[in-house]
Amino acid sequence: MDNLAGNLFLVGLMGAGKTTVGRALARRTGRTFYDSDHEIETRCGVRVATIFDIEGEQRFRDRESSVIADLVGLDNIVLATGGGAVLRPANRELLKTHGKVIYLRANIDDLLSRTLHDRNRPLLRTADPRAKLESLYRERDPLYREIADLVVDTTQQNVNLLVAELEHLLRSPTPPRN
Repeated sequence: MDNLAGNLFLVGLMGAGKTTVGRALARRTGRTFYDSDHEIETRCGVRVATIFDIEGEQRFRDRESSVIADLVGLDNIVLATGGGAVLRPANRELLKTHGKVIYLRANIDDLLSRTLHDRNRPLLRTADPRAKLESLYRERDPLYREIADLVVDTTQQNVNLLVAELEHLLRSPTPPRN
């Protein structure tokens, strides 16, 4: 049996590398790549930050849940979820039951340096982005771990080496959870 069969879902905080790693992992494993935030933007015709500004976070989360419900029904995909997708129990359940969940984890310094100049991060439009990331980490890390089949640290990792390691771990008879 191929342990790499089925869908692969990436979870983690903004800046952890879900989109970058997801694209490379999809290429390497012959899957179709999706990014839930990009799917929302395509459906709405505006950026995530604009949705946050006009409709607020809860309405964005409604849209996100709808997109995730649609995408998990596809076969042989890699899905990079938004960092807050795990906040809703229904999303966690969908991800856990429709594929393997990979938690991409990075330290706060890396997350901050990767997101600092990105204007499309509505939750980081604050006077103290580091404090916000630390708060999000405390809130979300247990939720990511709850559903993760695999936890991988992306701190100062080369994407190609990371993806090769991920593929190896996913093909292992019993991937370590870390």
